[in-house]
Amino acid sequence: MSPSARLGVALAGMTVVSQFHRAAVGVVAPELAADLGMGPGALGAANTAFFGALLLAQIPVGVALDRMGPRRLVLALTALAVPAALLQALAQDGGQFLAARFLLGLGCAASFMSVVVLAGRWHRGPAMTGAVARIFAWSQLGILAAGAPLAVVSGVIGWRGAYGASAGLTLMLGLLWWRFAADDPPGTAPRLAPRETLAEVLAGQFQVWATPGLPRILALHMVGYGVMATLLALWAGPYLNDVHGLDPAARGAVLLAMGLAVPAGQLALPLIERRLGRERTVLAMAGVALVALLALAWPGLALWPAAGLLVGVCFFSAYPILLVTQGRGLFPEHRVGRGVTTVNLAQVLGSALLPVLVGVALDGFGLTPAGYRAGFLLLGAALAAGMAGYRFLPRG
Repeated sequence: MSPSARLGVALAGMTVVSQFHRAAVGVVAPELAADLGMGPGALGAANTAFFGALLLAQIPVGVALDRMGPRRLVLALTALAVPAALLQALAQDGGQFLAARFLLGLGCAASFMSVVVLAGRWHRGPAMTGAVARIFAWSQLGILAAGAPLAVVSGVIGWRGAYGASAGLTLMLGLLWWRFAADDPPGTAPRLAPRETLAEVLAGQFQVWATPGLPRILALHMVGYGVMATLLALWAGPYLNDVHGLDPAARGAVLLAMGLAVPAGQLALPLIERRLGRERTVLAMAGVALVALLALAWPGLALWPAAGLLVGVCFFSAYPILLVTQGRGLFPEHRVGRGVTTVNLAQVLGSALLPVLVGVALDGFGLTPAGYRAGFLLLGAALAAGMAGYRFLPRG
């Protein structure tokens, strides 16, 4: 296996396990509620704890990526993720489980941005886009594994045994990372991080925030992924139930199709970029997703068109990968860790805020067709605003 292929396997393994841990609560939620006395609010807080840790860790992770390099940093954080995953299995009450989820979020905080940093060192131009797209597409296996496979395993050995096994899997993939990952391609001199005082580190972060051309990337990145995630992870299922009356099996089939459309779009992205160019691809795919959201708000929309539009939003929401790679190119190599985590911070913020905003709209209208139409229009307005920022804000 070539060094590049070994690196790809290591990166795919780390992103798969990170996605798994992100999504590994919902399918065992009833058992957690019964055994740990966790109500709906506490169960919701379990995911909030994980994503809150990701949010808090982004700036320190960016500094560490620049100072330590991706290989050492991910290895160190995996050493935290393994016991955190085990602590989930050993939790005796809701508070202990939430603490374990928070630590697990910290342990997974560098996985995806390490892909962006290393892909830019090992590949150039469209090859970088292809590498990032392939790894992000493979990462969706983690979300799929956190569904039916996790349910089957927990049914056989219990949720504690399943979480214990996930700690073992995390350890195995950490060892794979230690064996296969490398910060620099063969034949190139290792990058030496410049020595910086704390004041220089902080000044470097402020210089990242002041980078010309960054606001236009952040404007669209804050909503691009969040729109898709809001539908797939939260509101598509209730919409299909409340508006179209689908039973759990039918809802699951539509959600599975949506989930499969995500990696399909990511794998198709390099081909589309080669045909249209980077910025035209971003605007074209975002534009199709926007049209699909507006169509979903059409009164009296039938089930099959609605399902097709939901799948379409997921497929055409692959373009944030191009925003990340475009953002990476704005920063000098010695600040690229801080740069890409700043770009990622926008995505995390948007993914946290958009579901809440849609929930507020539904609170106002109720779980009715009008309420969901308002939610789709709200997501469409957010995406349109992001597209306007990307198109018209200064390029630097």
